[in-house]
Amino acid sequence: MYLQNAAVDGDPSGDYPYDLPAVRALSGIDFAPVTVLVGDNGSGKSTVVEALAIAAGFNAEGGSRNLLFETYATHSDLADQLALRWNRRPKWGWFLRAETFYGMASHIHEDSGLLQIFPDLHHRSHGESFLTLIESRMTGDGLYFLDEPESALSFHGQLKLLAAIDGAVAAGAQFIVATHSPVLMALPGAVIYELDGEGAHRTEWGEVESVQLWRSFLDAPDRFFRHLLDEGS
Repeated sequence: MYLQNAAVDGDPSGDYPYDLPAVRALSGIDFAPVTVLVGDNGSGKSTVVEALAIAAGFNAEGGSRNLLFETYATHSDLADQLALRWNRRPKWGWFLRAETFYGMASHIHEDSGLLQIFPDLHHRSHGESFLTLIESRMTGDGLYFLDEPESALSFHGQLKLLAAIDGAVAAGAQFIVATHSPVLMALPGAVIYELDGEGAHRTEWGEVESVQLWRSFLDAPDRFFRHLLDEGS
């Protein structure tokens, strides 16, 4: 395992993202071989994963430490305020962001040197490109940050991702994942932290709010639709 803990170093402003309960609770998160951050939109899970990845030396828009490109800087300065505590320093790793994947693939495609050592990512579907990159860059010992990878993947694609994560962890890898997907949360051995208005709470898969909502919806979708239609009328 690589990353053990992280905390905001000093006393920054109370503005975003430092006003997020999840950011204030960072020091209470103990990172496991697979740590999954879950929570509703705006809870801060992607903000936290982004800052951790940048503080660990990865490119803000995704990639390795050596894959440097920028399309439009939107990340906060949270990474500059983080103090990371390590068990050991990783020699290899990757930051995979769903929202900037196209820009990263374009950067690789336009660089003839990179194109020779990377798979062709633009001539596959979005999901196929995701899995191709994961299978070519995230199979061995290393530190990997994934931000909502399910956005490009079907159910079967998410199962393939779980198998890839499990195989990499067996080789010594560590993963920190932000996700909405109950499938990805269910990886055996994963430690789940739910981020909400109170901070970050370690929980079990069956206790995650979104898992409970998905179960309820799949059991009786008509009940949800009646409620939504009645509200809208």
